[in-house]
Amino acid sequence: MKNNPILGIIGGSGLYDMKDLHVSETLMPETPFGKPSSPIVIGEINGRMMAFLARHGIGHIYSPTEVNYRANIYALKAIGVQRIISISACGSLRDDYKPGEIVIPDNLLDFTRERKRTFFENGIVAHVGSANPYCSRLSGWVGDAVEESGGTVHRGGTLITIEGPRFSTRAESSLFRQWGMSIIGMTASPEAFLAREAEMCYTTMAHVTDYDVWHISEEEVSVELVIKTLMKNTELAQKAISALANQSEMAEDCECHHALKDAIITRPTAISADARQRLDLLISKYLQG
Repeated sequence: MKNNPILGIIGGSGLYDMKDLHVSETLMPETPFGKPSSPIVIGEINGRMMAFLARHGIGHIYSPTEVNYRANIYALKAIGVQRIISISACGSLRDDYKPGEIVIPDNLLDFTRERKRTFFENGIVAHVGSANPYCSRLSGWVGDAVEESGGTVHRGGTLITIEGPRFSTRAESSLFRQWGMSIIGMTASPEAFLAREAEMCYTTMAHVTDYDVWHISEEEVSVELVIKTLMKNTELAQKAISALANQSEMAEDCECHHALKDAIITRPTAISADARQRLDLLISKYLQG
C-alpha cells in the first residue's frame, strides 16, 4: 500500500458511498483473531487516505455480540490506521439529547457480558489505563466537523453499552438514567478498549435515533425508527468525514499511541512464543533489546 490510511471509519456500509471518495483498493486481511466483519475499503478524500469497515458485515449479518471486534481493530492497525471514528446509533437517556442530533461522548460504561474484551490473554497480561477511554483530541475534531457540516452536536456524556440485540426494558432504561448515563448503544464496548490496547485514538460519533423506552410521551425505540433516523443522518456523517480529511494535525503523535508503554506486566522472558507471534504487531517495540 503506497499511502497508509491513518484514519479508520467503523460504521455502516452506506457511509462510504460518497461522491468525494475515490476508492483505491479493498482488503480482507487475516488476523490472529480471524477475519474482520467486512472487507476494508481504502480510499482518498480531499487528499487524505481513509479506511472504511462495516461493523456488522455487508448486509448487516452480525449481531452486536457476534461482531469480531478484535479482528476489526487488529486489521485496521495492521494497515496503518492510527485513529478510529466509530459511527453508530444510540438511544438518548436525556431530554436535551434529541433524536437527529449527534453526541460525542467522553466516557463509557461497559454493561456487556459475552464479548472478548482484550488482546492480552493466553501467555501475556497487560493492564491498560482506561479512565478516559475516548481520545479528547480526536473527539474535538469530530465535534468541530459535525458543526461545520450543519449538525447539532453535544460534546460530552457517558455512553452505556448493553449486550443486545434486544432493546432495553422500561425498568432497565429508567435505571440507566438514575445512574447518570446520557446515551445507550450496543457496540462501543469492547471496541474502544481494544483500540486503546492497540494504541489507537478512538472516538464515537453517536447518532441519536430515539429516547430508548423511558420517555413515555415519545415513540418507543424500534428498528424502523433507528433506520429512519440513520438514513436521514447519513449525509451529515459523510459531510463530517469529508471535513475531517482537511484536519492537518491528523498525523501527529498522541498519548493514545503509547498506551502500552507501562501496561505489560508479564516478564518478557515469560511471554510464550505463541503470544509473541500473535501480538507482535502490538508489542514488538516494547520487547526489543
